[in-house]
Amino acid sequence: MSLRQPPLAAVHEAAGADATEFGGWEMPVEFESITTEHRAVREAAGIFDVSHMSEIEVGGPDAEALMQRLTSNDVAALDPGDVQYSMITDDEGIILDDTVVYRLPSETPEYLFVPNAGHDQQMLDRWTRRRDEWGLDATVENRTETYAMFAVQGPDAPGLVADAVDAADADDEAVDDLGRFEADYRSIAGVECLLSNTGYTGEDGFEVLAPWEDAETVWDAFDCQPCGLGARDTLRIEAGFLLAGQDFDPEENPRNPYEAGVGFAVDLDTEFVGRDALASAKEAGPAQRFVGIRLLDRGVPRHGYPVTTADGERIGEVTSGTMSPTLSEPIGLGYVDVERADAGTDVRVEVRGQAKKARVESPNFLDR
Repeated sequence: MSLRQPPLAAVHEAAGADATEFGGWEMPVEFESITTEHRAVREAAGIFDVSHMSEIEVGGPDAEALMQRLTSNDVAALDPGDVQYSMITDDEGIILDDTVVYRLPSETPEYLFVPNAGHDQQMLDRWTRRRDEWGLDATVENRTETYAMFAVQGPDAPGLVADAVDAADADDEAVDDLGRFEADYRSIAGVECLLSNTGYTGEDGFEVLAPWEDAETVWDAFDCQPCGLGARDTLRIEAGFLLAGQDFDPEENPRNPYEAGVGFAVDLDTEFVGRDALASAKEAGPAQRFVGIRLLDRGVPRHGYPVTTADGERIGEVTSGTMSPTLSEPIGLGYVDVERADAGTDVRVEVRGQAKKARVESPNFLDR
């Protein structure tokens, strides 16, 4: 089966970007180098094409009820323009996906949620099946190839975005008053876009949803370093953010939100699929916890490497790892037994069969 292409595939190829497969899409992995792009985001700003992310739109009289019953956070608490991080769980409380939910800036409750790349059909099927099963009056539309999505991230991102917004919208409310996890429509290069103060890098930044056919016009409005998925991965690891299919996977590495350190995205006062199982899981406490792991010896922790005690007892596993461009040290994310999960705990990581000294830390290595 051929890979799906973002609307800027030809633009990225002309820029000399290397491409990789991700979630069934062919996406740029680097334009110049992962280190250069990573540092640009930490020190100034970079722009990512993340048009491979899925988008599902939910509307109609029962849109709020459907969203409330299929996501773990309190959708009813959202005002128009609010954005919320949430989990999609099965009956056992296992994370199927993590997502960002937009309450669109309209009078009637309408939502756009963003599952991970390649999950659009799965989530479309799940939403429509449950809607029909519960007899709810809601529309569910796959908008993944309706919108291009870009992320402008870094300390200079607010200024860049403010400069890109068209003059008619460029008043004090254009960007400065768009609070964290808020979204609104803004005109960029003459194109109406949904602009949100969100991101996946640990930096200030914005995500822009633009009409698919206007992708190049909006992309060209930002004069900063183009970045690929390679830098996106090293940035999110430093910030301790989960990656679906790697840090959790319902088949290969089933985790509930309390194990994965995202219990803050669960509201047990709402009724949703998996709610009862998660109430029990919270009361019992997790057997393992998601942590950061800093390698003290030479080597790089990688997905699947065992984490052990100094005596060789296996206590967990690395799920993501890299040589941190910011810290110039090898770091990783993973799960360890809860009694070994406190920051400062001395552990070992088996790198190609050799036990390397390491230390448990907070998943967020940026200390911000």
